[in-house]
Amino acid sequence: MSTPVDLLALFLHFLMLSPMSIGGAITTVPEMHRFLVDKTGWLTETDFTTSIALAQAAPGPNILFVAVLGWNVAGLPGAAAAMGGIMLPSTLLTLSATRWARSNREHLAVRAFGAGMTPLTLGLIIATGWLLALPFLRAEDHRWNTLALMAATVVLVIKTRLSLVWMVLGGGVLGALGLV
Repeated sequence: MSTPVDLLALFLHFLMLSPMSIGGAITTVPEMHRFLVDKTGWLTETDFTTSIALAQAAPGPNILFVAVLGWNVAGLPGAAAAMGGIMLPSTLLTLSATRWARSNREHLAVRAFGAGMTPLTLGLIIATGWLLALPFLRAEDHRWNTLALMAATVVLVIKTRLSLVWMVLGGGVLGALGLV
């Protein structure tokens, strides 16, 4: 950490990201990167990418990467600030919206909203994947293997019903072997 950490700023930034995390907190990774790496300098690009990779490889909820980022910024207080910020608004909004949508599920607007959110979520996930792949695409010794892994993943998702868990496991094995 090159600059002192402002826990309130960390909490408020993640609080702001929460309502934008359509499709999960992972979709806001580009903005987290901009804030934690580019703007504040609290994490290096390598620390940021490693934090997410470590959290995604660990068993448990997908959102744990937020706690790992917060931990790497400011230890336990940082993890609490980041998780509290990302969880509070989305939890309250989800509770309210789910109750309302359940009671109004036959309305055309409710069905149209659900259908309209699909491409937005897909775009945010693609942006996150691209950001996480960039360090490997920039490294000449990993570039072609990374592109091949990305292409193979897209083909497997489109052409098979293979569970994503197996693809993540396969990517982890290839990474552990140093192939990507």
